[in-house]
Amino acid sequence: MGETEAKSTNGAVHASSSSDSEAFASQDDQPPIAEPPDAAIEKPICPHTRPAAAVAEHLGTHVDHGLSSEEAAARLTRDGPNSIKGAKGPSLWEIFLAQIANALTAVLIAVMVLSFAIADYIEGGVVAAVIVLNIVVGLVQDYRAEQTIQSLYALSTPKCKVIRSGVSDTVKAETLVKGDVVVLATGDVVPADLRLIQGINLATDEALLTGESVAISKKPDAVFTDADMPIGDRTNLVYSGSSVTRGRGSGIVIATGMQTEVGQIAELLRKTKKDMAGKSATQKFFIKARQTVRGIMGLEGTPLQVTLSKFALLLFGLAILLAIIVFSASRFKIDDAVLLYGICVGVAVIPESLLAVLTVTMAVATKAMVKGNVIVRQMPSLEAVGGVTNICSDKTGTLTQGRMITRKVWLRGDLEGSVEGAGNPYDPGSGTVSWSASLAGSCLGPFLTTLVLCNNSTVTDGKKEPETDSSSVITADDTAQWRAVGEPTEIALKVFAMRFGKNHGSSDELIAEHPFDSSIKLMSVVYGNHVDKSRKVYTKGAVEVMLPILKEDEELKKQILHKAEELAGQGLRVLCVAAKSMDESQEDVEDRQKVEKDLEFLGLAGLYDPPRPETAGAVKACHGAGITVHMVTGDHIKTATSIAYEVGILQRGVPLAPNMVMASSDFANLSDDEIDALDRLPVVLARCSPLTKVRMIQALHRRKAFCIMTGDGVNDSPALKQADVGIAMGDRGSDVAKEASDMVLTDDNFASIVTGIKEGRRLSDNIQKFLLHLLTSNLAQVVLLLIGLAFKDEKGRSVFPLSPLEILWANLITSSPLALGLGLEEAQPDILQRPPRNLRSGVFTNDLVRDQLVYGTCMGSVCLMVFMLVAYASSGQGFYDLAVGCNEDFGTGCDAVFRSRATTFATISFLLLVTAWEVKHSRRSLFNMDERWSGPFSVFKTVYHNRFLFWSVVAGFLITFPLIYIPHLNSQVFKHLGLTWEWGVVAGGVVLYVSLIESWKAIKRRFGLGVDLYPDQTIISSV
Repeated sequence: MGETEAKSTNGAVHASSSSDSEAFASQDDQPPIAEPPDAAIEKPICPHTRPAAAVAEHLGTHVDHGLSSEEAAARLTRDGPNSIKGAKGPSLWEIFLAQIANALTAVLIAVMVLSFAIADYIEGGVVAAVIVLNIVVGLVQDYRAEQTIQSLYALSTPKCKVIRSGVSDTVKAETLVKGDVVVLATGDVVPADLRLIQGINLATDEALLTGESVAISKKPDAVFTDADMPIGDRTNLVYSGSSVTRGRGSGIVIATGMQTEVGQIAELLRKTKKDMAGKSATQKFFIKARQTVRGIMGLEGTPLQVTLSKFALLLFGLAILLAIIVFSASRFKIDDAVLLYGICVGVAVIPESLLAVLTVTMAVATKAMVKGNVIVRQMPSLEAVGGVTNICSDKTGTLTQGRMITRKVWLRGDLEGSVEGAGNPYDPGSGTVSWSASLAGSCLGPFLTTLVLCNNSTVTDGKKEPETDSSSVITADDTAQWRAVGEPTEIALKVFAMRFGKNHGSSDELIAEHPFDSSIKLMSVVYGNHVDKSRKVYTKGAVEVMLPILKEDEELKKQILHKAEELAGQGLRVLCVAAKSMDESQEDVEDRQKVEKDLEFLGLAGLYDPPRPETAGAVKACHGAGITVHMVTGDHIKTATSIAYEVGILQRGVPLAPNMVMASSDFANLSDDEIDALDRLPVVLARCSPLTKVRMIQALHRRKAFCIMTGDGVNDSPALKQADVGIAMGDRGSDVAKEASDMVLTDDNFASIVTGIKEGRRLSDNIQKFLLHLLTSNLAQVVLLLIGLAFKDEKGRSVFPLSPLEILWANLITSSPLALGLGLEEAQPDILQRPPRNLRSGVFTNDLVRDQLVYGTCMGSVCLMVFMLVAYASSGQGFYDLAVGCNEDFGTGCDAVFRSRATTFATISFLLLVTAWEVKHSRRSLFNMDERWSGPFSVFKTVYHNRFLFWSVVAGFLITFPLIYIPHLNSQVFKHLGLTWEWGVVAGGVVLYVSLIESWKAIKRRFGLGVDLYPDQTIISSV
């Protein structure tokens, strides 16, 4: 709040309801944030504790005339514009640095430098091209994502009405200054924090700030004594970003920009995770240096980022070790040939194309997610969301629609009506109304008339509004764009009346109106005409207030109270509707006490904020995927529980376990140790403040859970930032929430989260597939080259089974398209019927490591066999010393070596092509891989289904022949020659390899290996 002390206990947001909340509401939140953001400045007064005139005097303004234009301009220059400073998005330079500051890129740069150092310009150039490709793709993708997010940011209120020099004017909201007098009307968005001067029937919707769906009635004349009272109870103030749902008023600007409540939360998001307060300069330097080094090495980030960075560092160390082994085999007599061989072995163990393939695959997945209405701000977060174990979701506007709907009505005579299947709360034709008995002789007509007349909202489809008798039901055009202005409760009541054709209700004119007041909790209107002296009173209000003024017997009143409690127990907000006729003078109809007495009861209306139509299915899909959904909301505990049952977070008919549903106050009173001692964390946490949501995320983290936080309000932003993956709503979400998020749902659809999880799991599965493929190639080359140290020439130097360029070709040109094709594999049918993967092992599961060792050893052994068959067995000389100089060029006697090398190159190329199909499933045979197809020819459908992978294999097969047969290219560049009878050896090697892999898969199926991909279920069961 603008002028409160900076050490106010509320700090940012308190989820308390106003005093006009229903009877079962309770104030049970603790102050949400102990200290305000650093940017908050000390303020000399607390505006809610002073009369409006005193606040105006303090700010040097006038309650009627406002500031002069000159003074407003001077204050604007002094204080700056009234705008929330968006969290500064990364610059192009920062995005560029993020692409190169990771361990894999560092390893590739080291390989490139070594290649150029030994004058191997071809290899160095190829690696450099890979580095550039990765940087360009990542840079373009991240920059586009950031630009898309920035385009979503919009000023909350571009213009507002202000009084300056006694004249009303419309100005840009960003030009407001402290001391300005702002005029508000129904439908306006409050442009700054205001101390109200006057207001008539004024109420504001503060859901984005507090998470509560009920509008807050305001009392401009109220003056409070508690300086540190929760901001939700400061009913003489209105806050920036909230909207006026009812009435009109004016107020003095007491805070603008970053000093508003919204601004303080935005500033909170800029705090670093580790507070360095109290640290010495030396300690700050070392802490920052450590964070920088860890960031560059990729040891901070999503599980995938950390895992791949550690993997890259491990491979780099292994490459150095293998090079040392090569040097030791030559007794450390290192010449150019030995150095080149050592580098080749080191290069063979590094999957040069991994980073490029990973980046391109994620970019493609990110584009697919955009089509699914999900904007991914950070590409690695897409894979991370696939490993989520818990979703903490806000209720209002996320699980629900953020709009009220009349769910049930109970009419005099014990006639009950229920609205079912209403998708659009503003559309009278959406859903159906069922009744417990016939409407004949009921009081439905007067009940609907009261709903329409005792109502200040407007609901329209942009066409002429129909008016028929009350027995008919309105039919809405499917193409109609229904819009509504007013308080959500009144909108819901009017829409219900419009279902039966009631929109205007009476030809009489409005004679008097007694607006809703939070202290009275009633609203009444009086209608009449000049011809007939009789007057008709229509009243609605809280049940407990209406009962004493009803002219009914005690038996009916008890029945009304019992029914109201029953509806309230279902999480509904209950209103009582009544009417009467009076033949009184004009003075009497202006007397509220005379109007609001001896009323005839008509019925009860139960309202609630309905779930989105797709929410229940999405929650069910999450449960099937082993993901626990938690509702963390600022709404009342009964309402939250009712919605939780409706969307499936709580199961009907299943006894409620202890602590499954908790109020924020109960949760806040527990210490961290007590929270950790709970068997399960609550799945419904009601009346939440921002701090409660953050504590919930922290409690999940202590249980080693991986969390998504969803939300749309300003109050969700701190928790969005704390969560492993923060997902904001893009349509009705606040800009502050979008800034704090990793992903943004452009359609505000909770079901899109399930799409994201499915895409994340698909991506994770596919990363494992192409990792297995790439690492199989690397291990096969290491096996071949290390054992190949035994292949000596006449001078005792090792002869390469594969030339350096052949190694690079296999790693980059052959493997990369195949790996990219594997990255585009469709999701497995059961992808959402299995638990999240074990985050401790990441993508490197036991099954992946085991398969990689088997596949790589088999491939390396087959390649070693074909080299020896052609180089040694075919010569008839047994194991002999090969010709000298065959590593550098085609010299005398190098024919056998070059043909052996070509045979090995063709074999490893074809084995890599076949492996791309084998790794599509870790256990099922290539010849029976897809359950959709069976029979002897099903293998052809299997391999052709992924067209990109199929044509990558075909291209890899065809391009092998020109590389082997084109003169000079084969002998001078690749160091091999054309083949003749050796093709039989290649074919035999391929058949042998496929037989070995199919046998391994059969063993896995027989002994159940690789079935439990994600064995750690303790996370799911404990949270």
